[in-house]
Amino acid sequence: MTSPATAMSYETAVIDFLGLVAYGELTAFERLAADSGLAPTLDGKAQVAGMAAAEFDHFRRVRDRLTELGADPTAAMEPFAAPVDAFHEHTKPSGWLESLVKAYIGDTLTADFYREAARYLDPESRAVVEGVLEDLGHSAFVVEHVRAAIEEDPKISGRLALWGRRIMGEALTQAQHIAARRAALAALLAGVLAAPDCATTVDLAEVGRMLTRLTEAHGARMATLGLSA
Repeated sequence: MTSPATAMSYETAVIDFLGLVAYGELTAFERLAADSGLAPTLDGKAQVAGMAAAEFDHFRRVRDRLTELGADPTAAMEPFAAPVDAFHEHTKPSGWLESLVKAYIGDTLTADFYREAARYLDPESRAVVEGVLEDLGHSAFVVEHVRAAIEEDPKISGRLALWGRRIMGEALTQAQHIAARRAALAALLAGVLAAPDCATTVDLAEVGRMLTRLTEAHGARMATLGLSA
């Protein structure tokens, strides 16, 4: 049985976090590869396929870092399969525009989450996570196409706004489930656990403040898409 001290160690926390990131990137690859089939044009298909390829490259980087840390990548990802899969199961897009909104909202929310945690990682792990945050221009493609669709048919904005709110709500629900079940990871996100070179005095209430920051950023991105939060 894992002792409380081991469960709350930085090593446990960073492997948990990288396991979550790895599984998130792997499922993002699968989702985007499937969504490329919804594209009404060859250009759209190629753009989304490129997004999928980038996600798989990110997965490989994180998987390799887990191996460097002496962790089994599959075992590290396993605790997060159920909540991540539940998120995707509850947010299946019904068409091309919903898939674009999900890609944009989901990816940018994930990037914000990674940035929050990266502050407390060791330099090598932080560099890997920062590499996952690279935006290869895909966000601009999504924003352009969603805003153009709304301009052509303003009635769809209400439906897409509801969809964006649903994605955010489901993401927060699953994040709270993960935090409740993975004590070391929650402590890392709160700044209570950190790499030796990351001094911090953050308290546990920081998890709530972090979720507030994520929610506020979501509102700004909904506005970028031309949708109300």
